[in-house]
Amino acid sequence: MGDHFELEFFLPYRLNRAAESISLNFSRIYKSRYDMTRPEWRTLAALGAVGRMTATEIGAHSSMHKTKVSRAISALEERRWIKRTENENDRRVEHIELTPLGRKAYDDLAGHARAYQAELAVILGRKGLKSFEDGLDAVESAIRQGKLPG
Repeated sequence: MGDHFELEFFLPYRLNRAAESISLNFSRIYKSRYDMTRPEWRTLAALGAVGRMTATEIGAHSSMHKTKVSRAISALEERRWIKRTENENDRRVEHIELTPLGRKAYDDLAGHARAYQAELAVILGRKGLKSFEDGLDAVESAIRQGKLPG
């Protein structure tokens, strides 16, 4: 028999579990302040960080399926936090951007996100944070270059 597989040490499993826990803890902030879903937060955050985008670009930026992006866009539009503008050259494409109300909500939540990240940095410590960021940089670089195993 080969080596015993230990799920608790499998990096993809550990990364997913950590990301889910951290994301869930942060979701309490935007849920309690604005009663937002995770896809709504991710859409708002992408638009706030990048600026005007298409739904396809939001999905790619935030790794969300197009149906989740579409629902989030509709919900944010109902709140009057985003506006859609039809592309003059291709009417199938809409450009989406924050309204002043959306910018206000984004700025508020971005402040909370910075504070949340600062708390995580304290938990990791300066050396641990640097090592973790270096590791994430290497993984993200491998993703961009198409060099992940499998």
